[in-house]
Amino acid sequence: MTAEDFRTIWRKPGDPSVIQIIDQRLLPHEYHVHDLCRWQDGLVAIRDMYVRGAPLIGATAAWSLYLAAVEEPSTARVREAADALLQSRPTAVNLRWAIERVLGLLDGADANADLAALIANEAQAICDEDIEISRGIGEHGVRLLEEIAARKNGARVNVLTHCNAGSLATINWGTATAPIYFAQQRGIDVHVWVDETRPRNQGSQLTAWELARGGVPHTLIVDNAGGHLMQHGQVDIVITGTDRTTRCGDVANKIGTYLKALAARDNKIPFYVALPSTTIDWRSRDGVREIPIEERDASEIRDVYGVLDGRPAHVRTTAADTPIRNFAFDVTPARLVTGLITERGVCEASEAGLVGLFPEQGAT
Repeated sequence: MTAEDFRTIWRKPGDPSVIQIIDQRLLPHEYHVHDLCRWQDGLVAIRDMYVRGAPLIGATAAWSLYLAAVEEPSTARVREAADALLQSRPTAVNLRWAIERVLGLLDGADANADLAALIANEAQAICDEDIEISRGIGEHGVRLLEEIAARKNGARVNVLTHCNAGSLATINWGTATAPIYFAQQRGIDVHVWVDETRPRNQGSQLTAWELARGGVPHTLIVDNAGGHLMQHGQVDIVITGTDRTTRCGDVANKIGTYLKALAARDNKIPFYVALPSTTIDWRSRDGVREIPIEERDASEIRDVYGVLDGRPAHVRTTAADTPIRNFAFDVTPARLVTGLITERGVCEASEAGLVGLFPEQGAT
């Protein structure tokens, strides 16, 4: 999963009018490459979670706008697609960021410009930049793991993570997993506790799958086992990703992240969040009040996806009439976050910390 040429989204070889993705709904039981032929296919892929992770969602939105321009090379069609895509997933800020970046490009475009080519170049730039951002997160974050390994005289470093913030959530390397992959390459004995991450099981179905392919030692646990492991000294550090971070350091991530942060604080275990700067919402200050929390279909809680009699299947686990609410994210206040790992370095979870790394965002 950490090969330099690994990608989660790309133009189809021999047919640049088609964008290809990995259908993450089918992992780990089936690896299937899915074609996006129209911009509406991209919208479905984002909304129905063929693709997951804030950076990949943003890249998929950018390539979907390219498909809109291929279908009809007019700014009106691209803006129509942009309006629809903006509604597909409300929490991940990369979606808005990527769409606004492409639309900003159109504002200054020549009337005779090749619209599809213009957007394709921008979408590819977004992908290429994301790889380097993840690499930067890995370079800065691995120092935390090196320090722990040194304190433990080379003994195993145990990392706990929640949801999938790996290669599958980005274009390559991942955010929370990038320091882990870099540690592995540097010979650090690193092991990952993987939360299953109900209800969509991104941990058990995606993180565990990609860590196995990368040869990283890992163990799958139920979501609520993290506190127990922390109490018994089996977790050295928690690293999660985030779908949106306020300028003051509050982080929105997969539901259950807040509880991990509380358990880490109670057990004096460092809790870090790895994030590309593209997930920082510089317009927002109070995550609990200002970050929209996506509420998804009840079927994600009612049904479990797995293998039954050797074949992939969905199985209902509740009574058919059980009332269900499915909150997809929660917000961890900055006061519970030890630090933020970005492509420019590690900082405290605060406005001063973030602006110190990104001074161009200093103005409120």
